[in-house]
Amino acid sequence: MRTRFIVGNWKMNKTASDAGAFVHRLSQELPHHAGIQIGLTPPFTALHAVREALGPASAVLLGAQNLYWEDKGAFTGEVSGAMLKDIGCQFVLVGHSERRQYFGDQDSWTNKKVLAALRHGLQPILCVGETLQDRDSGQTDLVIQRQLRAGLAGTEAHTLPTLTIAYEPVWAIGTGRAASPEQAVPVHRLIRRTIGELSGTDIGNHVRILYGGSVTPHNIADFLASEEIDGALVGGACLDPVSFATLVKVAIGSKPITA
Repeated sequence: MRTRFIVGNWKMNKTASDAGAFVHRLSQELPHHAGIQIGLTPPFTALHAVREALGPASAVLLGAQNLYWEDKGAFTGEVSGAMLKDIGCQFVLVGHSERRQYFGDQDSWTNKKVLAALRHGLQPILCVGETLQDRDSGQTDLVIQRQLRAGLAGTEAHTLPTLTIAYEPVWAIGTGRAASPEQAVPVHRLIRRTIGELSGTDIGNHVRILYGGSVTPHNIADFLASEEIDGALVGGACLDPVSFATLVKVAIGSKPITA
């Protein structure tokens, strides 16, 4: 049985000063969330503040939005997996569509970042997704499989149970236009099947696959109604602690429907 995972991605929002107040309010709003995992990915400058605000007893996981694949060196502006692990991160986003779109992250770079995360004991969330042009031209499956195969190249099977995949259709991110469950579920099935082909059916069945793209408290239940969708990578709706807590509460109460 896969544990649901709800991740709030702050992107380039919130200062370190904002972070403490956010976490305090979120902690007040969140119910006991046994059976579900919750993660936050603040910007690098707020990681320490969020870790301190969460405290050692918090069940909320701390993650980063990106990492560089080298362990150290003359790479101005980059942050290594060792640095993230030392500050208390437990997971890291890799290959987010905004990294691919705005910063030129290539499949080969994403692969190096996945391997670096695993090397440092960080759980990678590998993001994959197609553009609207890809979807309209019938290329969705080819794009997803290419990103998965490239992103996971060179990984060892025993490390993959810590992996999470996030399917984030590029055309649904920050647009208010979420993919429908009818659009998302077949892609989740494709992802699980592809991982099974690469690493074995057991691993394919174990890996969590999240949906990301304009997820809100109003539509999260529709996605989680499918047993194929194991959680959500949330953007705008996670920036307000009450909104994010509401989304988590809906996720706790949602029961998947067996296909």
